[in-house]
Amino acid sequence: MKLDYKKTFYVGLAFFIITIFWQTYDSIITKILIDKFGLNQTWSGVVMALDNVLALFMLPLFGAISDKTNHKLGRRTPYVIVGTVVAAFAFIGLSFVDNIQTARIQETAIIEKYEWISDSSDNLRKEPIFWSALIAEMHADRTAAKVAGDIDDKTYDRYLESVYQPMTKLITDNGLSEDLDAIELSYLDGYYHRYLSELAWQVTAANPVNFVVFVGILLIALVAMSIFRSPAVSLMPDVTMKPLRSKANAIINLMGAAAGVTSLILLTILGLGGRSYVHYTGAFISVGVIMLLVLGFFLWKVREPKLVEEKVKDDEAFGLVESEEDVHDMHDLPKDKKLSLYLILFSVFLWFMGYNAVMTKVSDYAPKILQLPSFTLPLLVANVTAIIAFIPIGILSTKIGRKKTILAGIVLLTLCFGSVFFLSKDTGWVMFIVFGLTGIGWATINVNSYPMVVELAKGSNVGKYTGYYYAFSMAAQILTPILSGFFMDMIHPKVLFPYATLFVASAFITMFLTKHGDAVAEKKSILENFDLDMD
Repeated sequence: MKLDYKKTFYVGLAFFIITIFWQTYDSIITKILIDKFGLNQTWSGVVMALDNVLALFMLPLFGAISDKTNHKLGRRTPYVIVGTVVAAFAFIGLSFVDNIQTARIQETAIIEKYEWISDSSDNLRKEPIFWSALIAEMHADRTAAKVAGDIDDKTYDRYLESVYQPMTKLITDNGLSEDLDAIELSYLDGYYHRYLSELAWQVTAANPVNFVVFVGILLIALVAMSIFRSPAVSLMPDVTMKPLRSKANAIINLMGAAAGVTSLILLTILGLGGRSYVHYTGAFISVGVIMLLVLGFFLWKVREPKLVEEKVKDDEAFGLVESEEDVHDMHDLPKDKKLSLYLILFSVFLWFMGYNAVMTKVSDYAPKILQLPSFTLPLLVANVTAIIAFIPIGILSTKIGRKKTILAGIVLLTLCFGSVFFLSKDTGWVMFIVFGLTGIGWATINVNSYPMVVELAKGSNVGKYTGYYYAFSMAAQILTPILSGFFMDMIHPKVLFPYATLFVASAFITMFLTKHGDAVAEKKSILENFDLDMD
């Protein structure tokens, strides 16, 4: 019993399409919403959660629908085609709206104000007098806007409470004679960027049509992605025997990591990794075209009905045949297995609460709080280490079990996220080490969590169980951009990583209590034929 790596690679192209979209989406949409449209962390989180609101009911729905589909191209492939084409063209369409908003920002003084802090030397930024002058100019601007009627009393009071007063207190407590340290600078940067976002919101509020169009096109892309995500992910277990799914899922996740690397390299080459208020046209168009090209290659190499037929024959040869009439839902499982399924799904919810908060906000956090020249570089390191780790982790999980492997990944991810809170500009380079380990930790979790869910499914309803998995992950991704954004607005952006640490650590408890979902090898002949060699 050996995994067909070439077949799995071709099947994984669908996941490549999914991941290159989401990596680019998470990397630039948050920055556009905050920097160009002026949304705060909470409301940008609301927009970023829209895709997950859709996915919460669309993923189980289309997973179940694809289970019952009878098309000459197979159960899953038609959804991959329609979803990819619509999403790619909608993504390209966002570039035009982004260009319009960027042009409007360029007509204001926002970019000039941004460059005052982003381009100033380190020595100058450490001087309290520099910030005192900046605060005085900022306060004069907001006061004038209030007098002119450009902002109302509520907006002005919010500015006083969330920007002016904490910045003034920091300078006062420090004293004008002592240089500011790196931690104090990270707090000042966070407050001042909040002020810049409010300036951008004035531009948006004066003419909101462009924002409405942006969100409308974004919704089209997100609906399209929701249509084919469950069918695409279900394709792997459709064509892979149960004992080999952890290794196959490692290949699938390898494809996803490769897509993430492709996106991040593209953003880096285009110079979109650090600066705010830049044009994202190249990113939108390039990713849209790549999605369409990869779809073409997928259709060339993947003949779903043929691959499913081959898997059925393999199941018969190794005694793994399941009756197509033996279909169960979650509620039909034995009590102990049902409890394990719930625990796995709650674990998925918790670690996505932590992980997705970081992935959604880090493109805004890294350049502004840690003053990193590019947020893409630590993410690139994370993706590369994940690529290196995916296949060994898939093999390891077959030796020590999926549950133990996931628990180790949770511990590593908790330590990584917990350490970032203590970083500043002076120690920002540590972010590369932390995110390298983050990539390994997340890979360890990701390779094994989905197979644990579908291990409890029957062959005829894998799509439905895939829907359960994504329903819980998407529920977390609905809540966490909003909740983390709320705390970042109420306290400070630096609360992001303690927030993520708390949720990831909580997942250790629920996963520790899980009793079922590891690979089952009840027949001795299966164990004897379970070849773990890579050659």
